[in-house]
Amino acid sequence: MTPILEVSDLVLSYGAARAVRGVSLTVGEGEVVTLIGANGAGKSTTLKGIVGLVKPQSGAIRFCGRSVTGKSTDWLARNGLNLVPEGRRVFAGLTVEENLDVAATASRLRGAALRREIDEIMQVFPRLQERRKSLAWTLSGGEQQMLAMGRAILAKPKLLLLDEPSLGLSPKLAVEVVQLISRYSRDHGLSVLLVEQNAQLALGSSDRGYVIEHGVISAEGPAAGLMHDPEVRKAYLGS
Repeated sequence: MTPILEVSDLVLSYGAARAVRGVSLTVGEGEVVTLIGANGAGKSTTLKGIVGLVKPQSGAIRFCGRSVTGKSTDWLARNGLNLVPEGRRVFAGLTVEENLDVAATASRLRGAALRREIDEIMQVFPRLQERRKSLAWTLSGGEQQMLAMGRAILAKPKLLLLDEPSLGLSPKLAVEVVQLISRYSRDHGLSVLLVEQNAQLALGSSDRGYVIEHGVISAEGPAAGLMHDPEVRKAYLGS
């Protein structure tokens, strides 16, 4: 499988504190890859390093076959590498439809094309159709997460990075949100790098996975294999 993202020996620090210590990983075209680990292991920092929110001390990042190490977050977003950050961050005072309009405008969609794209997002996330005219602040946490992902998809990314999409959601909603994005990836060929604390949910919705501990990749492989790895099960799956 052709890699769309290649991260090699990435080192990231906050001041004197080294958070990521030489992480290497790949995401293939149309693949869902998950990065699991405990709180503070370096999962979210790795995503921030990939999208330029934390500047790498060393290492290399290649996207679509070209070096993007040191590129700005805005430049990466314009070129198809998008992050849905932890906490959703929707525009609370706008309706669901207006939130989607903003994202679609950024991708230069207009008129009938804009309406078609928004209608497609509503089909992917039917709850958004039901709440189309509702202000974003009135949505549940799961609905806000769906809206955040819908906005990101409207920007037409080649690779979508998701940071803890199940955070703060009920178990039922968490499953629904992660499975929806996994289904969208499968149906539309969107590449996804998913960071999750819920290891069972993440591995059950992914093609491959990496385990990060103390800023270092400690295990990797097909998601099904990691699900049955005794050490991974003991540390992250509660058995």
